[in-house]
This record gives sequence, structure tokens and C-alpha cells, in this order.
Amino acid sequence: MRKIYTGIDLGSDSIKIVVANKMNEKFHVLAASSYPSLGVRKGQVVNTQDAVSSLKKCISEVEEMLGLSLRKAVLCVPEEDVTITIVTGRVDVSDPFKKVSSFDVEQVLKEALRGRIDDEYELITAVPIHFVVDEKVVKDPKEMTGDTLEVKIVVSTVLKEPLYRMLEVVRLAGLEVDDVCFHTTGDYFEVRNSRMEREVGAIVNIGKEVSRISIFNKGIMIKSSTLPLGSYFVDKDISYVYKVSDSESRKLKEEFATAVMRYADSNDLYELDCDDEKIEIKQVELSKIVEERIYEILKLVKKELKALTNREISYIIITGGLSELAGFQYAVEDVLGRDARVCNIMTMGVRHNKYSSVLGILKYYDDKLNLRGKHESMFTEKDIDLLLREKKQEVSNEHIINKVFGHFFED
Repeated sequence: MRKIYTGIDLGSDSIKIVVANKMNEKFHVLAASSYPSLGVRKGQVVNTQDAVSSLKKCISEVEEMLGLSLRKAVLCVPEEDVTITIVTGRVDVSDPFKKVSSFDVEQVLKEALRGRIDDEYELITAVPIHFVVDEKVVKDPKEMTGDTLEVKIVVSTVLKEPLYRMLEVVRLAGLEVDDVCFHTTGDYFEVRNSRMEREVGAIVNIGKEVSRISIFNKGIMIKSSTLPLGSYFVDKDISYVYKVSDSESRKLKEEFATAVMRYADSNDLYELDCDDEKIEIKQVELSKIVEERIYEILKLVKKELKALTNREISYIIITGGLSELAGFQYAVEDVLGRDARVCNIMTMGVRHNKYSSVLGILKYYDDKLNLRGKHESMFTEKDIDLLLREKKQEVSNEHIINKVFGHFFED
């Protein structure tokens, strides 16, 4: 089956949508869009109508790229007021020959969760720590033989009301939500490797208004917190010093500043028209302003990491749009040490850290389906086949779908 998934991130700064195909254990982006977000503050929906309008425009851009309509998606949700607990479950293996199947996996997961979720909360993730077939501990029990199957799960829940507002936005925009996942869980799945699955580490996503910090133990999020600082505060600092608009300050940050002043060019100037007067901004002076706020954020991250865990942290990975600034890695090493690094997305079509959460949740979703022995796609075979036939007949084609689908789906 052709596995094609859609992910949505309703961010405070922008809405991101990624459509990707999994083939030969790799994900290939078919379409991606980032559209300015309205109606979302600090990751929460504050104006449903504005949020729906922004999401519809982002959906339209992606559908134009693909040449077909989106139907389903996995949704990023913030880790606000998250509750994390550990639960266990046990069932008898159903097969007469005592071979564990995906059905048994589903049943033991349901048994572990039965009666464990408070009425005011909604389940977001239920990540198995391990399974036990009779007395043998394993990560994936399918096809093993035994009389009983047990599981230990880390369960994460959030309050229903803010979550349901986000789900309602997606529904009103015309899409069905197949699953939900935390931003930093998506970030983890985007950067994970075999070493990280054996160690304790941290993922930090610096957003527009908040920075999210999560501790992972062997690939499972065990603690999370939020700092009320993000890239927006860098923009405001620039705006205050140079008396420019927020949009102009953001442009200066992204196109001219460096994250660390010592790597700025003292001779490099940026000319800006302001109230019929031209002003010159030196890169080194601008970078000093940016550096001060970035170092403040990173120092608070370091303090929060110590508050979250006493365990030795083997890795710290920083992501989010702000981490794309030139020289950001040097700031990270200065404050957090050599074990910390900036996320580096290598997937074509989304090579920007603002996409780390939404790309990662597609990998999380696929991993979750594989554990349960399911093979699903968010697009029908009929849609894809029809699309490919139509595109082959066109002489000129500006849609990415013909360039990418035709290559990935050759028989």
C-alpha cells in the first residue's frame, strides 16, 4: 500500500501543513506550506473563525500543489497542562496456537487504558515502554508465542476544552483528524536515532511566544514544561530599538542578524527607509540585540532542564524557526554545552526547522500504525491512480505531484 500522510501544525506564528509519502523506510515530501496564522495565541485557539480562515488558505495552497483534495490529517497539539502517568495491562493471547497478533496488541493497550482517563482529560499519546510475552520482555511482541501478553505504557493526557477547540478548527476547515500528537513528540521523531532510544535527553522547541521543553527517556516523553519566551520577543526588541514595525523587525532578524555578535560583520550595513528618512543598521549592533535575547532564552532553558530532571542528559536538541538564525549553534554550545545541537532537517521540501514538529508527527503516526499491524493511507488508491493518469496526458505541468508521485510510485 502507498502510505501517504498529512500533518498539520496550528502554530501561533504560522500554520504548517506537510503531505509526505513513505517509501523504502524514507519519507518524501510531496507538498508543504507555511501560512500566517490568525486566531491562535501561545498554541491555543482564541478565535475560531480567524483560525479556520487561515487553515483553509493553507489547505488551499497544499491542494493546489498536489492537484487533489486533502481529507484526513494528524494534528500537532501543545503540551499545555499535560499529565503523564504509567499504566499496565494484561490479556490472554487469543490465537489457538498462542501466536501474538496485532489484535492482541490492540486488546492489551485498551485493557491498560480502561478506566484510567479522567473525564475532564483526553488521551493524546499512549507509548509502550515494553511488552511482556509470558515472562519475556520485548519491544514488539507480534508473531511471538505465549499464553499471556502484558504491557507497560506511558500515558499523556490534556484538558479536553482547549484540545476540542483545535479539533473544531480542523473540522470546520473540512478535514478529519485521524490522530493527535504533541509538538515535541513530533520533534523527537524527526531527529531520533538508535543512540537516542537508549538515553535520556531533551528536546526544546522555541516557538513564537513560548518555548517547549520535554525530557525523553529511551524515546518516551516523561516530563514537559513551557517557558513564556520565544522568537516574538526578539522581534519586539529590534522594533523597540530601531523604531520599526514588527514585520520589519522580523525581516531584519531573519535576513540580516546573526545569533552571536562575534560572528557578525562590523562593516556590513542594512539601509532602511523609515518615515522618509534612511537609517543605516550595522549587523554587529543588530546582532548584539538578538544575541542578548537568545542567550536569555537559552539560560532559562538550562535552568528549566535542571528543574525537570536530576538525571544525566546525554543530548539536547533545539528546534523551531528561531534556531535557523546564522550562528545559532554557537549560542547553543556557549550556554548548553557541547552535547547540545540545533536540529538539521535533511528532507527535501521542508529544510527549515519550523517544520520539525509537523514532519515528525507523520513519522510518529506511521510508527504507531506499524506497532498495531495497520497499513493505512490518507489518500485512496483511486485518487492517486486517477491523478497520475491525468498528469501523464499533460504537456506542461506545474504541479509537484507529477514530478514526485510519478517517480516514487513507479511499478
